[in-house]
Amino acid sequence: MTTLHDDLIVFDGLIISDWGRPVFEAMAAGGLTAANCTCSVWENFRDTMSAIGAWNTQFRDNADLIVKAKTVADIRAAKAAGKTGIVLGFQNTSAFEDRLEFIELFKEQGVGIVQMTYNTQNLVGSGCYETTDSGLSDFGHEVVDEMNRVGMLCDLSHVGPKTSQEVILASKKPVAYSHCLPAGLKAHPRNKSDEQLRFIAEHDGFVGVTMFPPFLAAGNGATVDDYVAAIDYIVNLVGEERVGFGTDFTMGYGAKFFEYLNRDKGYARQLTEIWEVEFPDGLGSIADFPNLTAAMQRAGWTETKIRRVMGENWLSLLDRVW
Repeated sequence: MTTLHDDLIVFDGLIISDWGRPVFEAMAAGGLTAANCTCSVWENFRDTMSAIGAWNTQFRDNADLIVKAKTVADIRAAKAAGKTGIVLGFQNTSAFEDRLEFIELFKEQGVGIVQMTYNTQNLVGSGCYETTDSGLSDFGHEVVDEMNRVGMLCDLSHVGPKTSQEVILASKKPVAYSHCLPAGLKAHPRNKSDEQLRFIAEHDGFVGVTMFPPFLAAGNGATVDDYVAAIDYIVNLVGEERVGFGTDFTMGYGAKFFEYLNRDKGYARQLTEIWEVEFPDGLGSIADFPNLTAAMQRAGWTETKIRRVMGENWLSLLDRVW
């Protein structure tokens, strides 16, 4: 019997996992239609191109499970074919280096979502852990313009509040927090205030809600129902048509990788404590997405609301940006 989950478009706004067949099999088991999959964080142009080359090998070797998705039509085709569409994404603009023309080169490779900064200062602006948020630089304004031109979503999840506000105002296309949580439920530099959430929504933007335990009120004791409640908190602020989810799943990675993420530029000062992460009970794996749909049903969500938040809202956003 086909369940509601089987019929849904399921889009995850952020996964950063140890890419390989076990992850792709979990995607299939979870009924994941498509996801924003990180292929660059601190890397420069050359190293990021190497990572994309490795992804192209993954597409060939796992063609029964995954396909590169450059358009919303590609994502819907992946659903029809029973595969997962992979949207290549960056969590930093370090791969652009200081060359605007690199942006179009990456777009041609299938990169559809790029976060403007990752936690700290770069050529574009400031991250959420930078002591002084200097705002969007003049070069950053040019980066936003070029991303708008080629059709690449500006992501603000790890970006400082001033830089985020200035990207929202500068962009001619909708922008997003692809994976964040509300500061109204837990105060944390990575969480967004009610004012920030309303501001992005008022400017045609979008909010993907993460379940990363250190940012949830219940921490490692959180459940899938706590996650749905956090999503609902943001829905009540900005409306159900402007919200999706972005789990931040880190399947297959260990302490060494988390330390790499946690240090400025991948090697310098440590930005936060290295967390012991236990994902919410009921969502321990990418294969567990049916449990998220079931939790939404338990919470009394309508089918329309579930369809929107599980993926249709993401596709509407990407269609407008791409």
